[in-house]
Amino acid sequence: QVQLVESGGGLVQAGGSLRLSCAASGRTFSMGWFRQAPGAERDIVAAISWSGGSTYYADSVKGRFTISRDNAKNTVYLQMNSLKPEDTAVYYCAASKSRGVVTTTGQYDSWGQGTQVTVSS
Repeated sequence: QVQLVESGGGLVQAGGSLRLSCAASGRTFSMGWFRQAPGAERDIVAAISWSGGSTYYADSVKGRFTISRDNAKNTVYLQMNSLKPEDTAVYYCAASKSRGVVTTTGQYDSWGQGTQVTVSS
């Protein structure tokens, strides 16, 4: 398993932007960002294939969030624009051994510790 470390969370006003980063200790294949609000399940936000050529977005973030990766740096990013209060959650980075896009928690083998994103109204 690789070690994953997220960064970039924080407090932002509605309409603002944040960029999350996830640094891996080694090579990774499919990567994903999940989020979990208090009392809620952990849900997929976005995922990206090993090559970066395929991506997936939850309907709630389409057009606002962008997932990308830099394999030379073993890092995946989540650019979050037009943030809304309902985006408030702990955001987790995850790595899968699959090369294609995967969207369910059970398909991921490694998880980061999470980073808090709070959007104020």
